[in-house]
Amino acid sequence: MADTTPGLVCGHHHLYSSLARGMPAPPRSPTTFLEILEQVWWRLDVALDLDMLRWSAMLGALEALECGTTAVVDHHESPSAIEGSLDVIAAACAEVGVRVVACYGITDRHGADGARRGLEENERFLRAGGRGMVGVHAAFTCSDETLTRAAGLAADLGTGVHIHVAEGAVDAGSALRLAPLVAEDWLGVHGVHRPAPLPEALGRATLAHNARSNMNNAVGYARPREWPGPVVLGTDGIGGDMLDEARVAYARAREDDVTTTPENVWGWLAAGAALVPEAAGDRVRWSYDGIDDPWRAAFTPGVRALDAWVDGVQVLAGGRATRVDGAEVRARAAEQAQRLFARL
Repeated sequence: MADTTPGLVCGHHHLYSSLARGMPAPPRSPTTFLEILEQVWWRLDVALDLDMLRWSAMLGALEALECGTTAVVDHHESPSAIEGSLDVIAAACAEVGVRVVACYGITDRHGADGARRGLEENERFLRAGGRGMVGVHAAFTCSDETLTRAAGLAADLGTGVHIHVAEGAVDAGSALRLAPLVAEDWLGVHGVHRPAPLPEALGRATLAHNARSNMNNAVGYARPREWPGPVVLGTDGIGGDMLDEARVAYARAREDDVTTTPENVWGWLAAGAALVPEAAGDRVRWSYDGIDDPWRAAFTPGVRALDAWVDGVQVLAGGRATRVDGAEVRARAAEQAQRLFARL
């Protein structure tokens, strides 16, 4: 398939956020990153149940596939529906035909018991053969004991830790706390407020850069070109369109440093294959023949995925998913979104 490209990889997603569009406004307008978490996302995640998770994951996977993204590295939290949540997400993505690397983001926000249950969900899923990592929400919401247990479980199971690091100023001290624990197979997300100099161990981990989300939350610019280790692109839950995310990342990088080239950013996009190596064998045919040229891709909006094959099986044909009814998925997800909004 010489006229195709490998499948794209979203290096950091929150599939449950696909239900958040149109959600009721928070009690008051947030003015800081911590208030955004407290008034929006931490209210939403505690309201989720397993039915909501299924259809949010189905919708998120469907939208990713329609954009040529055949693999998603997902970071999940549903404090009221922890047990079995990763199975639900993995099954939903498989039904659509999208690869997923799942994790549950443990936190002490809901007490030591909540952290324990989250860690157990990671362990249960991984030991049962699930594709994933050990998830941690962020160091500033975890005790040192919880962080140590998460790092130990990841080392025991031979997988990395997927964790938000220094996203906002409230988490600026996380890098120093994590430095004694981090390993090269860790995936650190955001890294905006990292210290200088960066602890050497942390710099060997992969950084998931989420330009659009960082701008939306006004947390600052991460300067991923200065990260010493690998860099991949994620959306932080704002859809699964990785070509669009790459264009936003390029514009933001160019604003910071005019010497940035599309090759720099498209290198981050291609590096996602290191997280899900099988995606390099997936194939996508596009509506535009020059999508494999970073300079042309950076300035050509509206490119659509026409066809996609995962493990040699066609899962997208003429822009439509072949394994699920896209209209039904959207309708069922809309029903679950209304259930979620009622709880808020």
